[in-house]
Amino acid sequence: MSEDKRAEIVLALEIDDPALADRLSALLGNVAGLRLAAPGEAAAATIVARDPRISPADIALTQRELDVLALMAEGASNKMIARQLGISVHTVKFHVGSLLDKLDATGRTDAVAHAARRGVIQL
Repeated sequence: MSEDKRAEIVLALEIDDPALADRLSALLGNVAGLRLAAPGEAAAATIVARDPRISPADIALTQRELDVLALMAEGASNKMIARQLGISVHTVKFHVGSLLDKLDATGRTDAVAHAARRGVIQL
């Protein structure tokens, strides 16, 4: 593999609006050191366009759930979250479970990804 290929950043686009996807493809296609991923190809980063019909207000999270979610996004364990927020690990587990339900997520990482995609949190 040549030196140029290893320095290349592969970027994927996950955008439902074809016009926007085409504009971004055209703009990003000319950036040195950047290559757009082919469908199904692994990428170093992904640009995801949020569905404008889903607003953060559509997901009713409590302030405590938002606090837990923010710490989850930082990679904190349940024990670390409990210490940071001054609550029990059991209570953290309760909030994590509630977040998984509300965000329709399969796990902690999935919950953070869903929340970021929906604009609930900024990464």
